[in-house]
Amino acid sequence: DSLAQQVDGRTTVMLCNLPVHYTREMLIRDLDQKGFIGAYDFVYLPFDFKTRTCLGYAFVNLVGSAEVQSLWEVFDGFAKWAVPHKKACRVALGIPH
Repeated sequence: DSLAQQVDGRTTVMLCNLPVHYTREMLIRDLDQKGFIGAYDFVYLPFDFKTRTCLGYAFVNLVGSAEVQSLWEVFDGFAKWAVPHKKACRVALGIPH
């Protein structure tokens, strides 16, 4: 299936392989700098308060499926993190239960 067929109206993506020392603010800065200002309405980056690190993934809800495709093209394989990190980002669709 093509990405457009997979998206099929879904607007939530999961960004995987984020650096554990990333913060929500750093992720938002990356999104905004890549041209997604106003293209998302929710960012959730789980954080472990005991270890003071994130869990390496985030959920982003975009305002439409066209924005999902754009974000996918920019962030799938993205590796120019604000902190040292060897892994490239992988994007997956949020699957409703």
